[in-house]
Amino acid sequence: MGAFDAVVEGARAQLAGVVRRQVSGQSEAPQGQMGGFLGEDGPLGPDSVAWRVHADPAMFVGGLRALLVQTLHPLAMAGVADHSDYRHDPFGRLHRTSAFVGNTTYGSWEQALGAVAVVRRVHVHVRGTAPDGRPYAASDPHLISWVHIAEIDSFLRAYQRYGAKPLTPDEADQYVAELAMVAELLDAETVPRSVADLRALLEEFRPELKVGDQARDALRFLMWPPVPMAMRGVYGLVAAAAVGLLPGFARRDLGLPTVPFADPLVVRPATILGTRTLGLVLGRLPDPEALRAEVDARRATAAAEAAAQEPAA
Repeated sequence: MGAFDAVVEGARAQLAGVVRRQVSGQSEAPQGQMGGFLGEDGPLGPDSVAWRVHADPAMFVGGLRALLVQTLHPLAMAGVADHSDYRHDPFGRLHRTSAFVGNTTYGSWEQALGAVAVVRRVHVHVRGTAPDGRPYAASDPHLISWVHIAEIDSFLRAYQRYGAKPLTPDEADQYVAELAMVAELLDAETVPRSVADLRALLEEFRPELKVGDQARDALRFLMWPPVPMAMRGVYGLVAAAAVGLLPGFARRDLGLPTVPFADPLVVRPATILGTRTLGLVLGRLPDPEALRAEVDARRATAAAEAAAQEPAA
């Protein structure tokens, strides 16, 4: 390592320590949030498209975009407003969401089903009456479909714009089909299995979408959250990128105009750099190559042990 590299690495380590202390109270890097997963016997696996997409720092943009899209449905938003503590513990909610995605993507069947069971138990208690007088329940299969498609559409769009290597049309369809498993386990009403299905279902939900006071409150929080000073610059880039990925009607209804021509010239290259820096700082994204190597090593060990137990000819 040269002198310049040493200086850069030292600055990055100092920044990482500041961010971790302010975000989670930890001074050391989290020890493998994605570690210990047994992907070779899970619902997906090393050859899945989701392993690649969900390991990319573009997920930071996709996650925020998903939250913005979800605020558009009054019943889903009412559940969040009435039962979520996002204003007082925003990073706790982010951590739980990331853990769910990690377990259902990289985990064994036991881990994936355990994560789903936790969500289903929480859903039982999330029910009430929205400001417009309609009842809502997080366990409603219709709302589960909405949350699922908002997330998958957001993750996919963010990866295609900011990911390391955009998916081909066939890979994009495969990604949507792979994640159908999660929606089915949560008893979603309608589950898309291709990009065309996903887009059509989003259009079907369009008449139900409306921005109310609860959505505006959530929007103000999402755009200007109480993040540590060290993270504000990167968060601003991620927020701008997420807004830029919203459909035109959503930006209009939420009052989030974008600057013409800014995305390709400024936001995109800066966001790609910023999200990768954030991924390095927080250390919370899985390394699909390392996981794949671990799976291959386990398979090789199992094969060798099986061969050693076979009787000699």
